[in-house]
Amino acid sequence: MTERKPPGVSFESFVDQQIREAEARGDFARLPGTGKPLEGLDRPYDELWWIRKKMHEEKLPGALPPTLVLRKEIEDALAAVTGAPSERAVRALLEPLNEKITVFLRRPPPGPALGRGPVDVDEAVREWRRARDAG
Repeated sequence: MTERKPPGVSFESFVDQQIREAEARGDFARLPGTGKPLEGLDRPYDELWWIRKKMHEEKLPGALPPTLVLRKEIEDALAAVTGAPSERAVRALLEPLNEKITVFLRRPPPGPALGRGPVDVDEAVREWRRARDAG
């Protein structure tokens, strides 16, 4: 829109008029992406989609420091233990995680401290058994 809304004309009428005139001039013809489906319609809505897209285009690393990513991984693994079908599955979840934790403790990356040590796998298995037997 290049001109100002005249006084006494409703905003909606003015905008509608501007759109009609632009269509008549052909301003909407041959726009980039015409006839193509909108990208991402099949994905759930993410309010930070544009930031993630820009980071992907710029090939930027993830936004969280590695220690916070590992903390989240520990939290997720401990939550997954309750749904594990067997003791072997519990150990398969936690033993590789302990290896990562050990590496982080030996050579801490920049960023906040991890703030925890390896998970006691045997204690986690005992808790898993108690929860399974109680349920």
